Amino acid sequence: MASKPPAGDPVQDAPQVAEPQHAAAGLAAIGHTLRTARQQMGVRRTAQTLLQVNQKDGFDCPGCAWPEGDKRHVAEFCENGAKAVAEEATLRRVTPDFFAAHTLADLARRSDYWLGQQGRITQPMYLAEGAERYEAVTWERAFAIIAEELGALSSPDEALFYTSGRTSNEAAFLLQLFAREFGTNNLPDCSNMCHESSGSALTETIGIGKGSVSLEDLHQADLIIVAGQNPGTNHPRMLSALEKAKASGARIVSVNPLPEAGLERFKNPQTPRGMIKGVPLTDLFLQIRIGGDQALFRLLNKLVLETDGAVDSDFVREHTHGFEEFAAAARAADWDDTLAATGLGRKEIERALTMVLESQRIIVCWAMGLTQHKHSVATIREVVNFLLLRGNIGRPGAGVCPVRGHSNVQGDRTMGIFERPSQAFLDALEREFGFAPPRHHGFDVVRSIEALRDGRAKVFFAMGGNFVGATPDTEVTEAAVRKARLTVHVSTKLNRSHAVTGRRALILPTLGRTDKDVQAGGRQVVTVEDSMGMVHASRGNLPPASPHLLSEPAIVARMARAVLGPASTTPWEEFEKDYGRIRERIARVVPGFEGFNEKIARPGGFTLPHGPRDERRFPTATGKANFTAAPVEYPEVPEGRLLLQTLRSHDQYNTTIYGLDDRYRGIKGGRRVVLVHPEDARALGLADGAYTDLVSEWKDGVERRAPGFRVVHYPTARGCAAAYYPETNVLVPLDSTADTSNTPASKSVIVRLEQSPTT
Repeated sequence: MASKPPAGDPVQDAPQVAEPQHAAAGLAAIGHTLRTARQQMGVRRTAQTLLQVNQKDGFDCPGCAWPEGDKRHVAEFCENGAKAVAEEATLRRVTPDFFAAHTLADLARRSDYWLGQQGRITQPMYLAEGAERYEAVTWERAFAIIAEELGALSSPDEALFYTSGRTSNEAAFLLQLFAREFGTNNLPDCSNMCHESSGSALTETIGIGKGSVSLEDLHQADLIIVAGQNPGTNHPRMLSALEKAKASGARIVSVNPLPEAGLERFKNPQTPRGMIKGVPLTDLFLQIRIGGDQALFRLLNKLVLETDGAVDSDFVREHTHGFEEFAAAARAADWDDTLAATGLGRKEIERALTMVLESQRIIVCWAMGLTQHKHSVATIREVVNFLLLRGNIGRPGAGVCPVRGHSNVQGDRTMGIFERPSQAFLDALEREFGFAPPRHHGFDVVRSIEALRDGRAKVFFAMGGNFVGATPDTEVTEAAVRKARLTVHVSTKLNRSHAVTGRRALILPTLGRTDKDVQAGGRQVVTVEDSMGMVHASRGNLPPASPHLLSEPAIVARMARAVLGPASTTPWEEFEKDYGRIRERIARVVPGFEGFNEKIARPGGFTLPHGPRDERRFPTATGKANFTAAPVEYPEVPEGRLLLQTLRSHDQYNTTIYGLDDRYRGIKGGRRVVLVHPEDARALGLADGAYTDLVSEWKDGVERRAPGFRVVHYPTARGCAAAYYPETNVLVPLDSTADTSNTPASKSVIVRLEQSPTT
């Protein structure tokens, strides 16, 4: 039997701290999975649901974007994926009575954890201007309110249409179609805050902003470098792929400021040996200082250039551009500068070089640890340089592997959720639908916040996600959102963004991945694209949480009809009835989706074409893969300050907080902790267990403070610290962003630690 949600917020002011663990998964993961599932779903519903996760005839996990192989395990999910499913398939409900009992001010005081634990929202809710509470509203009235506010704008560019990575391909395509027919390219999305740096760097260097490897490539690699990523918590099923690669002879180098249990040893819960003993994964751990990755790869490139026969000269000559300029910059790399930037020892780097030179097939995987710095795009370009030097793009067992963090964030971009669409995409849209889409660029996430702050945007619509909780500079962002005339959130559950609203607000409850979707045209399926360019169908199997829910495509279609009216010739009503009609149009607009409906009928779906991977064809401006030669950068930290990275706990998925523990790091019962190297803490006069305020320092002189964090002496890299988001998003300045991509620099925040009155 499922348990009731917590009545009050749990006390978090005295977290317990133990030694960090050195292995991930195992029996403990099974226990935590089953306990969470039972609490949310009950025993029968747990079995009914989890056995359908990531199966070819089931539904795609609403968690991360890690792909599935052709052969599926009966339990094709990880602990955190099961938590994501359990929270969506929960039996807990948020009804109009809940909103009657809780004012907006009350909701705003609650933690992210408490809000998320309340359950599924059952009816559309409306917050009138000046009202203290949300009240139930009909769907017709909700769409009329949206039409009223959008119709009152001076320009379509005063509207913002945000998308979360959970949104299906079909819903994403409809949303961008509606926004552009309405007249704007203001389509910010969660990718702006995570892998935008990857897309920017890869598009420039290899011509496509996606990874170039498959699961089979990982299994065939000689060397896998995992940089700035914690798969044990953020992409746990990746550990199975690394285990298989190790069994085939691969070696693994982990590059990270923190030791992470999942990369030390993986106890595969699907094998007897795994549950008892596990497999060590990392062969070499390079405990790099935050932001030192570009310097490391630049020096490795210099050393490869200096080694006779190490460069794949035929590949460089036939398939690349810009080699001489790059080589000159790489040869100028300095050992002392690199050691200062990375905090590594010379012998560690030399050992890494030996492993590189002994390997014919190399893959580099990365995540937010590389993408959320000022110099992130330059860093990822340097990773590409490293792979191009030895021909490690476009052959089996080799390539770039940016690991996406949300289940369809890559697919949403493929469908046109992008504030800077290509002219080719807009041309195809115009040919197919017969209207002229806007050609000027729209706002990304950071520029959307600025537009709200400055009064240049007045209506904010979010397809999923937790915009306020996920974005930087919390106080600035919340004040900006409150200036909007209307905020609209398409959601399954409550989060912080429902408590920080414009003058008027709507919550539109929608079906989740686990829910059965039946429309006038019969039972529907949606599709998603994983981190490696595989597209497949997803079919929910549970009765919807409420008869008042609409699917995401239905919400967009009805909103479009209400806003655009009879002047629109787009068949919105037909799209709502039958998602196959949407896919027919996608097939004529988006390259690689020809025969879309037929392709997804195949079990397991299909792989999108990828020129660099498939035929060493690089659709760049030069027609070749581009070497680059950016100056090496790394954060310089004043004396007495630390460089903070924001990160997730193990009981967390993005801004969704499943619990208050981070068991791999030894934290229990609280999230306001800051991990500091013991020697750094002693130099600052901070004992383990002391309480401190984190205060970020930025060139604008504004004090940004996160109070009351327990100091935890932890084996992080010297001069570095770590703490969980969204609690520390308040410390990230809005204009501290990556060059080119404009991604918030949440992994390199200069902070000082001040004694806190909290005890």
